[in-house]
Amino acid sequence: MITIWHNPRCSKSRQALALLEGRGEEVQVRRYLDDAPSIEELRLTRDTLGLRAIQMMRTGEAVFREQGLSKSDDDESLLEAMAATPKLIERPVVFANGQARIGRPPEAVLEIL
Repeated sequence: MITIWHNPRCSKSRQALALLEGRGEEVQVRRYLDDAPSIEELRLTRDTLGLRAIQMMRTGEAVFREQGLSKSDDDESLLEAMAATPKLIERPVVFANGQARIGRPPEAVLEIL
């Protein structure tokens, strides 16, 4: 099963979903802004991606600055911020075959199929 953390207002998220569906893949769509991942899910996602928390964040969002966040903050602080404000999570994130990829560019998600 393929799962995508999806924001339908994001062009990259729409493109990644269309790419998967265009290949005939069955995709479980999770609108993560409405169904925010828990801190535990975010930790697991970070570990599965093999990235630091800052690498899975939208640091250009105004809310990043408004919350006083910094690129040098520790992972736990950043994960807590993403759990509290899911808009900070880079999108889309696709999970398949025990792996995960951020769909930037959207074609990156094909690496885990």
